[in-house]
Amino acid sequence: MEVTAKLNNIRIAPRKVRQVVDLVRGKKVQDALALLSFTVNKPARAVEKLINSAVASAKNTFHLDETALVIHTITVDEGIKLKRWHPMSRGRAYPIIKRSSHIALILSDKNSSKPEVVKTEKKETVKVKKQPAVAKAKAAKAKK
Repeated sequence: MEVTAKLNNIRIAPRKVRQVVDLVRGKKVQDALALLSFTVNKPARAVEKLINSAVASAKNTFHLDETALVIHTITVDEGIKLKRWHPMSRGRAYPIIKRSSHIALILSDKNSSKPEVVKTEKKETVKVKKQPAVAKAKAAKAKK
């Protein structure tokens, strides 16, 4: 079972949020929350709230055990940019871009399949498709 939570238009630059998100990606929820509680970066509070929200949703809506939850996927995308101008000398204007972020989180059970398994299956199917072509080429050489 997968539980999704999103946090849109947080007024922190995506570059700064990605530093915090990289710390918790792939960890158990309890380990991630413990790590975020000792992280001093500003985005850590927002990511911690998002994880708590997803855990509460998983617990109340889907009746999942919070100790079995793992952060399956967490991504940070760029949100809207607020464009402002700072006056400079000689009538010039210096642009100020205030960036925002969108954070998407997917929690899953320990038992659920991981995306790496899907990728390896695709690689195996690609290899299977290539092998008959090689076998046909070898058979054509053998006939000559």
